[in-house]
Amino acid sequence: MNTSPFHSPFHSGPLSRRDFLWQSGGGLGGVALASMFSSETSARAEAGVAGGLVSPSFGKAKRVVQFFMAGAASHLDLFDFKPELIKHHGKPSDFGEPVEAFQNGLGPWLRPVWDFKPYGQSGKMLGEPVAALGGVVDEMAFIHNMVSKSGVHSAATLLQATGFQLPGFPGAGCWVSYGLGSMNENLPAFVVLPDHRGFGSNGVKNWDSAFLPSQHSGTVIYPGTETPIADLFPHKSGTFIRPEGETEGRELLASLNRRHAAGHPGDQRLEARIRSYELAARMQLAAPEALNLKDEPAHVLRLYGIEGGPETWPKEINAKEESYYFAQKCLAARRLLERGVRFVQVWSGNDNGFPRRNWDSHEDIDRDHGPLATGMARGCAAFIADLKQRGLLEDTVILWTTEFGRMPSSQGGKGRDHNPFVFTNWLCGGGIRGGITHGESDQWGYKPLDRKNPTQVYDVHATLLHLLGIDHIKLTSRHNGIDRRLTDVHGHVINEILA
Repeated sequence: MNTSPFHSPFHSGPLSRRDFLWQSGGGLGGVALASMFSSETSARAEAGVAGGLVSPSFGKAKRVVQFFMAGAASHLDLFDFKPELIKHHGKPSDFGEPVEAFQNGLGPWLRPVWDFKPYGQSGKMLGEPVAALGGVVDEMAFIHNMVSKSGVHSAATLLQATGFQLPGFPGAGCWVSYGLGSMNENLPAFVVLPDHRGFGSNGVKNWDSAFLPSQHSGTVIYPGTETPIADLFPHKSGTFIRPEGETEGRELLASLNRRHAAGHPGDQRLEARIRSYELAARMQLAAPEALNLKDEPAHVLRLYGIEGGPETWPKEINAKEESYYFAQKCLAARRLLERGVRFVQVWSGNDNGFPRRNWDSHEDIDRDHGPLATGMARGCAAFIADLKQRGLLEDTVILWTTEFGRMPSSQGGKGRDHNPFVFTNWLCGGGIRGGITHGESDQWGYKPLDRKNPTQVYDVHATLLHLLGIDHIKLTSRHNGIDRRLTDVHGHVINEILA
């Protein structure tokens, strides 16, 4: 007979430590064990022994920030200067091949809407709305030969966010959380800061954990609002909730969890639910402090351009308002990162009303991109400078992306149609070599100059994981008989942009 204390009549073999504590110690045992496991996971990851996934020999970054411009930002008007478009502005567009446009976007060539100027020692050409990035441009590596597999917003957004065009796959932040865990047990490993106007294409599917344990899903936070995290605290109307009743409710929940765990050994859904409740309890103390932007000194608030509170902000839609909202998210991201959050995703431009306040500028690039790009550039520039002065930039990798680009031909005279054939990403920090450009688009910014060797999202994701010390081929999860991974069956590390 097995006399081990971990033997149970509910199992054919020994109990795991977690099962044993749940059956004998209840909720408090679960809390303690969850904390212990979290510490173990972090320690193993830092030591480079997490199942052979992590190698301290090449991991330079500890955390990631992804800036996502929803709606498709125009590389041609912001980052990828094309003198030929100025030279041929207004002339009939001729791509030298049949082109299938998403809408009726094959009008005459359209020059960049704004002037470009060189910035930094690298002399990188930037469009006027993103001139604020000029002060940090030498920290950045631009990739101008990105390609997408789809010109449809929903599929292309999923591809950039999850590595797949179809829903049902974990977001990149979910994979990072799954592979490395959190550096702070009181905050989520993966946080999402949406646009204040709502979600982009696919909504929560962009950051859902899918077949990974659900504790790796992104936690949505709205900085600067009355309730940044939904349902973290009881509603104001819940004055009838007494501390004694809340304690009794938790005890009942723990009892039900013990009963369920005993009858369903190895059920990850309960495990994930338990972890979520435990994290929520810890976040009630940690999150308010982390999201209290008023704690920042005046010079930091000035850096981000948010000296005044929301009551001082302009109500009309303009560049100043975009700057305030985006800068809030950038500052909140920095506070979360320095407190141990692994992956922060910041979204810009989610609004399908008219006039548009997203990046999908079919009608008017100037009207739509102007405020969004100006606000984004000011926020990102402050964020990069802030990380650098705190010594965080060297181990934080930043990725700026969008789902695809926009056409060099005009649509309705002032707009641009979708261009999945080429667009721009930029990265900096965390082991990225700054002040460089990797890959080129052709003379029109229509397709990659070298069409046989474009850069795909799989390559960017492989590079992100590499900088975190993770082999993208080894970070897998078995699902429906397939070892799934963020990079599917593709991807290579872009060594040319590594420091």
